Amino acid sequence: MSGRPRLLVLDDYERRIAGSPAMARLRELAEVTVLDQPLAQADVDGLADVQVLMAIRERTRLDGDLFERLPRLELVLQTGGHAYHVDEPAATRRGIVVALSRRARMPTAAVPELTFGLMIAVLRRIHPLAGELSSGAWPDAMGRTLSGRTLGILGLGRHGRPVARIGAAFGMRVLAWERGRRPADQPVEVERLPLDELLDRSDVVTVHLRLSEESRGLLDRERLARMRPGAVLVNTARGAIVDEDALVEALRSGRLAGAGLDVFATEPLPAASPLRSLPNVVLTPHIGWKVDEVFHEWAAIAAEQLAAYLDGRLGPDEVLAPAAALLPRERAGGLAPG
Repeated sequence: MSGRPRLLVLDDYERRIAGSPAMARLRELAEVTVLDQPLAQADVDGLADVQVLMAIRERTRLDGDLFERLPRLELVLQTGGHAYHVDEPAATRRGIVVALSRRARMPTAAVPELTFGLMIAVLRRIHPLAGELSSGAWPDAMGRTLSGRTLGILGLGRHGRPVARIGAAFGMRVLAWERGRRPADQPVEVERLPLDELLDRSDVVTVHLRLSEESRGLLDRERLARMRPGAVLVNTARGAIVDEDALVEALRSGRLAGAGLDVFATEPLPAASPLRSLPNVVLTPHIGWKVDEVFHEWAAIAAEQLAAYLDGRLGPDEVLAPAAALLPRERAGGLAPG
């Protein structure tokens, strides 16, 4: 085709990376439009000629209905390493290539640091005490330390391993359970146990698993009941791994002392969710990965992927399967040369 493709940028990228080399590069490669409203509310006629879409992880559901609204869409630059919200069969039927940022290094400290922030906030009751102090009170309250506690980690992957190291530095005994084979770089002084035994022995359980059919609902009512009385649950992975109804029951009854949650089964968390009103819960709005460095790196990778696609160089290892079968592009009028 003649000229540059039209690129629609979603999810507030412009504000986050305005003036960055990555955004400048994207503007060199394409006619960039930044959408400052939810895609579902946008003018359909104004989007009919969009050929490339750039989005942040799971903010917008990319399904067949959306693809119908974007009849010329050919490439999705899906920043992030996963695409749970993309209707993969619909994308493949439409011939839409979905590129992922699997090679992003991302600051591995971001999620582990928030994990311990949530632990400390729950154990020291920072949130309710700060509220009382702001209202004029001077509360007399007791908390608990991390030192000397037992930390149970579900998943020793990219985030679980640094969590193990930080836990050991706090003076915690570290237990772990993992589904797959052990990674090459093993954290020191980590005792691996079956899941139920880990739940029995841990004062704090923290979740660092990918969402899959095996992990969905893993911490159900029965497994939450296995956690020792007074334990704390922290989840910075995926909300659907935990049965939220059962968790609310355990928190209301006092059987679990508290929870620190950055992720939820439904996001945004519904206003009527009972989790919002529990005094022993600290909630954050899925910010574990949200640091400036992540957005800049994703945008840089997206620019590289767009350039590669236009040159016919985008590799199948960077594309959501089975859409990799769509490479190299040979469609008449497509962005990449046939």
